[in-house]
Amino acid sequence: QVHLVESGGGSVQAGKSLRLSCVASGHPIESYCMGWFRQAPGKEREGVAASYIGGRTTYYADSVKGRWTISQDNLKNTVYLQMDSLKPEDTATYYCAAGSGGICGTHPTYFGWWGQGTQVIVSS
Repeated sequence: QVHLVESGGGSVQAGKSLRLSCVASGHPIESYCMGWFRQAPGKEREGVAASYIGGRTTYYADSVKGRWTISQDNLKNTVYLQMDSLKPEDTATYYCAAGSGGICGTHPTYFGWWGQGTQVIVSS
């Protein structure tokens, strides 16, 4: 069982940055696939970034590639999402997820544990 708690959301203007954090408990994240997803009102949940093999392999959705960076601190059992150059279309609730199935990417089926989410609002 893995418990995930996100933090770092907020309201910012377009072009600014935010860093989301996800603290995991119950199991070391180093061997898990760790991901970030988002869901905007009326839209499906979208995977934006994932990290595997202790952070040595990363995956990004095209919509955030080059703007955002996923990283993890295995000693703190924490995964981060550095979001730069934010756009209004990035407004959503962001969720941290963990998966232990031996496969990783931004598809939600790879993940079995989910946090409660943190909201990000980007104004123009």
